[in-house]
Amino acid sequence: MNDVPRMTSHRPYLLRALYHWIVDNGMTPHLLVDAARPGVRVPPHTVKEGRVVLNVAERAVARLDMDNEAVSFTARFGGVSHPVVVPVGAILAIYARETGQGMALPEEAPGPGDDATATGATADEARARGAPGNEVVLGVVPGGVDEDAASPGDSGDDGHGDGDGDGDDGAPTPRRGAHLRVVK
Repeated sequence: MNDVPRMTSHRPYLLRALYHWIVDNGMTPHLLVDAARPGVRVPPHTVKEGRVVLNVAERAVARLDMDNEAVSFTARFGGVSHPVVVPVGAILAIYARETGQGMALPEEAPGPGDDATATGATADEARARGAPGNEVVLGVVPGGVDEDAASPGDSGDDGHGDGDGDGDDGAPTPRRGAHLRVVK
């Protein structure tokens, strides 16, 4: 028997810390949510491929509450006010819209007897199903740049590099509207 006390989830603490970091840097915090998880209440028309991205900036929501169980607020979708409730366990990532910087929230560590290998699965099978220990890397997907976000004088892609003057001639770095993609 294991006498080590079990700690509460660290996910809501990471979520709040990252939210404040993003806001303190003048960016717009967005949540990537698994809309298929139990307890998620979002307008159905906002769900795409089982996921929804929510802008949780102070100017976009009312009565924002981020406690240890859920994130809740009221927001307007298509001009209509809707209550939104997202259990912390359904939040996949939090990131800044402008830069894509943020974090994929880690899965909860299994409790005693919850380990996937205790059910007869191999460690590789457990990792393939997303069990703890499976590294998730987020990458910014170019192409989500808003036209009005381009700085004055930007002419877009002229075929001569990325236009930042560093000579790397790589792909342009998105300035706004970046999207996250889970890479395994």
